[in-house]
Amino acid sequence: MPVDTKRVRGPEDSQSPLLFVAGDAAPSAVPGRARVRADGRSAAEPRPVFARAGLVSQADGSVYAECGLTKVLCAVYGPRESDRKEERRLSGATLGCEFRFAPFSCRKRAAWIQGSLEKEYSLIMEQSLQPAICLHKYPRSQIEVYVMVLENDGSTLAAALTCASIALAEAGIEMFDVVVGCSLRQCGDVSLLDPTAAEEYSAACSQAVNNGSLTVALLPTLNQISGLVSKGEWEEQTSVEAIKACIEGCQKLYSVVQQCLTKSVKRKIPQLVSKD
Repeated sequence: MPVDTKRVRGPEDSQSPLLFVAGDAAPSAVPGRARVRADGRSAAEPRPVFARAGLVSQADGSVYAECGLTKVLCAVYGPRESDRKEERRLSGATLGCEFRFAPFSCRKRAAWIQGSLEKEYSLIMEQSLQPAICLHKYPRSQIEVYVMVLENDGSTLAAALTCASIALAEAGIEMFDVVVGCSLRQCGDVSLLDPTAAEEYSAACSQAVNNGSLTVALLPTLNQISGLVSKGEWEEQTSVEAIKACIEGCQKLYSVVQQCLTKSVKRKIPQLVSKD
């Protein structure tokens, strides 16, 4: 029988590498009600954020961001004329968003075909970003936003919303305000701001009431919420406190967005740096 000499053949008997990975540990702040989490943060402290704009040269606007171990890349194309005549609107531009997980981003390899969660996040992004963009100033045109999660360590939707907003502003698209996203995990009477993947899917957080997740998209300058996604069962007072905690988290991240856009403008216009 012919043998493919160009391919390195693996062993006949093999085992999944997931067998050698330790199981998900419960967040230290949940079962013991400790004030310090597994990564050293307090319950109301977001992860450190790094953002750099203008990395994709073919895109009109792009940004790469790291929220802890969560790594997200976003590219924006447009505004440009719509490809289909039936999609052209005189009232304003059409906004399209696509959210994808890289195959190597998750613990279990993701498929190339867009899954139900990716489609849900794409729709949420579109609905959350529309109130912040001046779509009426770009009639008969389209704006496309593509987000790729390179590494998933929790709070991917919030990171994608923030990255998409920075990329839109970096592309020179007129906006009423930027959008900053923040997530929260509620485990009984403990609220974990900006949760990691282990905190999001921990089996230890299985309370009948006040067990769920919350993601808020905020326009920080206007102090308005453009998007809110809630999962799980909540009490009224707990949900109100969770929303307030997410708003405070968005305000903390707003300074990072401002610094990223300021550095991007200075790189594009070198003479401004010399004058300073």
